[in-house]
Amino acid sequence: MKSGERAGTGTNQEGLRRHNLGTLLRHIHRSGPLSRAELTARMELNRSTIAGLVAELEELGMTEQAPGSPTGRPGVGRPSSDVRPSDSGPYVVAVDVGVDHVTVAGVGLSGAVHDRSSEPVDPSLDPAAVAAQVVRLIDETTTRTLGSLPLVGIGIAVPGLVHRADGLVRVAPNLGWVDVGFVTLVADLLGADVPIRIGNDADLGALAEHERGAGVGATDLIYLAGNIGVGAGVIAGARRIEGVGGYAGEVGHLPFNGDGPLCHCGNRGCWEISVGGPAIAASLGLPPERMGELAVRLASLSEGTPQLRQVGTDLGDGLGSLVNVLNPQMIVLGGFLSWVYGLVRSEVDTALAGRALRAAAESVTVSLPGLGEDSVLLGASEIAFDSLFADPAGALLSASNRPLPRFVRASPGVTSP
Repeated sequence: MKSGERAGTGTNQEGLRRHNLGTLLRHIHRSGPLSRAELTARMELNRSTIAGLVAELEELGMTEQAPGSPTGRPGVGRPSSDVRPSDSGPYVVAVDVGVDHVTVAGVGLSGAVHDRSSEPVDPSLDPAAVAAQVVRLIDETTTRTLGSLPLVGIGIAVPGLVHRADGLVRVAPNLGWVDVGFVTLVADLLGADVPIRIGNDADLGALAEHERGAGVGATDLIYLAGNIGVGAGVIAGARRIEGVGGYAGEVGHLPFNGDGPLCHCGNRGCWEISVGGPAIAASLGLPPERMGELAVRLASLSEGTPQLRQVGTDLGDGLGSLVNVLNPQMIVLGGFLSWVYGLVRSEVDTALAGRALRAAAESVTVSLPGLGEDSVLLGASEIAFDSLFADPAGALLSASNRPLPRFVRASPGVTSP
């Protein structure tokens, strides 16, 4: 049996077929159009098996044929036929719950964002009110263009510690949440049995950047989600590091200035107090009540202010410590930190080099996100697709047979997939 047939399969032929079908679909999802020859090489299966799997995915409406590349020899052969995701195939809903915003998007295979809705969120709202806002945005997003397509999952990103076993948001300091079952709140409002998964925003940003962003090909990566707070998603040996409970990566709460102000977490002098959104805003003269203007203000600058340069130095100092502990190949700076790095790159790089051990510093590259502002959103879509890749035919059947969510059922002119 080929190596592509062994890993992660069951003991029966149906389990083997289901595994191979999901693996092939995942390859197309991650890499875009692929020829059958490329799929054969990647999966180490014979050509007839690949042909059968491709035919089944086409019959399910998940993939389609596309003109491929010519043979490369003038006058010899015809362009090969590539396999690509179908525009009318299944999709997921990705939700990015931030401290100051909520963004919802319908995302298809290959990470194609079909439609999105976004609006500010009031940080004083309780979790139930935020869940209602999320469901309303799902309504707006899905019913515009996606109501007739099969919805196979929902993925949610939150800026907090998410218990890996049950998805409970144990604490989201900047939202004021403690032990919140946010998935349950959303599911109850939807009124349909759509698979929902939830994860930490930085973890999901790291996942997306590793699979389809700046970190493609990197085995060891840190993604920093730098918005109001600062969190890290860590990839080591090409695998996500989550910790026993799923709480790894809370680097914003590492001690940085022992005499510093009180942090939302209850400790003093946390790193995010010096480099998080409020610190960046203060360096530009923006008071806390005008945090909503920060992105526009950063975009208007051509160079950093002296105060912003100090934020850059503090950022580089902290990054140097992370380099010493984790020895990453790449650090991707997301959120407001991407703007900071663009404006005060020299201060960040100098401080990092001064703090990090030389051997570890030599192998690291600091990068902006390859996915722009969508890293976390696309990371949420990735975990939402997991059930589809585990059993493509079964997930599609469930999506077709389940009652429509209330928000779709109540919309005129929308029919069942």
